[in-house]
Amino acid sequence: AQRLVESGGGSVEAGGSLKLSCVASGFTYGDYCMSWFRRVEGKSRVGLAAMNRGGITTYEDSVKGRVTISADADKNALYLEIKNLTPEDTGKYYCAAAPPVLCISARPLHGPEYKYFGQGTQVTVSS
Repeated sequence: AQRLVESGGGSVEAGGSLKLSCVASGFTYGDYCMSWFRRVEGKSRVGLAAMNRGGITTYEDSVKGRVTISADADKNALYLEIKNLTPEDTGKYYCAAAPPVLCISARPLHGPEYKYFGQGTQVTVSS
């Protein structure tokens, strides 16, 4: 069965950094458009960053310059590094997989196109 497991969340102070990890099993991440989403309590999930096997990346405007998405083929893993954290970054972070064509479409961070989501990892940023 396809599975995504996130880790690396926690409580940090504003200005700090975190690197979230997502390990895929049951499929090869490189065969999909892979992304990170964030859900703030009471709101819908928002796509933050996406990448495909070819290294094409897309970032949501509000996080550009602070967030880097990367992957490790040997570990079948996806990462999200977030710098200069602010309380507004607080939320649950999910990695997700979509058909590969999504990464080169006009809306690579469109949530409904994603087939698989992990259980999420919580990030809490204090001021």
